[in-house]
Amino acid sequence: MNAELAPFDSILLVSFGGPEGPDDVLPFLENVLRGKPVPRERMLEVAEHYNHFGGISPINEQNRQLLDAMQSELNAAGIDLPIYWGNRNWHPMLPDTLEQMKQDGKKRALAFFTSMFSCYSGCRQYRENIAAAQEQVGPDAPIVQKVRMGFNHPGFIEAMSKSLANSLAELNQAPDQVKTLFTAHSIPMSMADNCDYVKQLTEACRLVAEANQITDWDLVFQSRSGPPQQPWLEPDVCDVINELAEKKKPSGIIVAPIGFISDHMEVMFDLDEEAAAACKEHSIPFSRAATVGTAQSFVSMIRELIQERLEERTEKRSVGELGPWHDVCPEDCCLYNPVRPGGQPGGKPGERPSGTGGRPNASDGAPPAGVRG
Repeated sequence: MNAELAPFDSILLVSFGGPEGPDDVLPFLENVLRGKPVPRERMLEVAEHYNHFGGISPINEQNRQLLDAMQSELNAAGIDLPIYWGNRNWHPMLPDTLEQMKQDGKKRALAFFTSMFSCYSGCRQYRENIAAAQEQVGPDAPIVQKVRMGFNHPGFIEAMSKSLANSLAELNQAPDQVKTLFTAHSIPMSMADNCDYVKQLTEACRLVAEANQITDWDLVFQSRSGPPQQPWLEPDVCDVINELAEKKKPSGIIVAPIGFISDHMEVMFDLDEEAAAACKEHSIPFSRAATVGTAQSFVSMIRELIQERLEERTEKRSVGELGPWHDVCPEDCCLYNPVRPGGQPGGKPGERPSGTGGRPNASDGAPPAGVRG
């Protein structure tokens, strides 16, 4: 049987990966930066941020928890398919995972990327990673097809809405008394101009805000990297906090990392430390909403996206105005081929120490992937 027509026989969880100890940090960053003209001192600068947390990124452990939750959810629904897990930049690496799938006789897998929003690094680059892994594995490498983006699925919106409600309760203030800043990974404008990242984010923010009767909210960005000459999505979350303090200090600020599905290194450093410090400096009460993680409605959403493809459903749930996203990405979807001043290719989100400019943040690159999906 043609592998393209074979029934789905497995699930593949695809993510970015991260170091799990001090000895992993430099090899991990070398994987992230391979082929990019980044000075070694810049890489060492970023390594220090990982070392600040003991050289351990929580992203791999959180993916293990998500995998377990997915397996339980599928089992409860009577879906008897094994789940494999492969990363872009750290073990388990995608080529190793696809090789194991091949050895296990798997022919066709459905993939879930740990990214809710469409952009190059959150979708197309993962598809390129899978294609490269298939080429490395060689003949009989399993076919891999992804489920649709879930940014406007009711399960994701419900999980994020509950998280925001918890932050409101933590601050003990009414929705109209606080400023809510939804954050997502900044990406180069040359990438943003070729995808629906901002449109999807804006829609998801609106839906979550409305569910909590919040009217004073903004979509802001974090974790910008790359040279100063290259335009990226703005404004930066810390810049906005400082501006709010100068203009009209709010009675409280909630930062909701809607662009990330787990509380990995980037969220911990850029929000729990930097954004929290900015609010503390201005004596503004601060709450950082939790990411969806393994919230039941989110895990149920993943199961439902899988069932859609297994059962070839024509009815697909979504909320808001954009409707369910496509199952199969168009040929020109999420293209990214910018050129920096001087003719050098641009960087990608999650590949933090890009060039010599930008902030030396710690990142798992979840755009997630999340980025960073």
